[in-house]
Amino acid sequence: MTRSYPTVPAPHYDVPADEALPRVEAFADLMSRRRTIRDFSSAPVSLDVIDAAIRVAATAPSGANVQPWRFVVVTDPEIKSRLRVAAEEEEVEFYTRRASQEWLDALAPLGTDTDKPFLEDAPALIVVFEVHKGPETPRPYYVKESVGIAVGFLLAALHHAGLATLTHTPSPMRFLNEVLERPAEERAYVVIPVGYPTDDAEVPAITKKPLDEVRIIR
Repeated sequence: MTRSYPTVPAPHYDVPADEALPRVEAFADLMSRRRTIRDFSSAPVSLDVIDAAIRVAATAPSGANVQPWRFVVVTDPEIKSRLRVAAEEEEVEFYTRRASQEWLDALAPLGTDTDKPFLEDAPALIVVFEVHKGPETPRPYYVKESVGIAVGFLLAALHHAGLATLTHTPSPMRFLNEVLERPAEERAYVVIPVGYPTDDAEVPAITKKPLDEVRIIR
């Protein structure tokens, strides 16, 4: 078959059939221990590890392979403080005015509120931006789907490295462009604090849906 675009040989991973299930089950067991952490210690995080995790995220599939993402790593205490102040202003609006009672009831078991100390306590924040069409960037396709997959890869990679994370989505998030000096064509998608839990950190007693409830075979 003749193609009008350059190609390279497709990769072959050659995983023996009898190893496939144990590999996936081991990965599932690892990921089942991932929890959202809100109490971060001051223990430093290797930027090399964060860079490696972002490399994993950047391998995600994307619409037309445009790769419409940007990962801004924040470690400067002054910038983290500014982000916290701005985020908490939006959160006060959310909890007191924007959110419906139904939404607040759904959040209640998770113990969330307007106070976001993790934005300063975590040694690093990764702010993920969607990249839309701009002076030097092409129009993306399926941008939210593409960035969402990349964030999933990122969270898995960070957990694999033994790091704790949180997905924080203050709304609206336009203040992130101003604080981080990002151009208008970039739109904040999520803020991910990264670090290690405090020794006394606790998490809500919640469970995930069983496989039979989320998987359907036809």
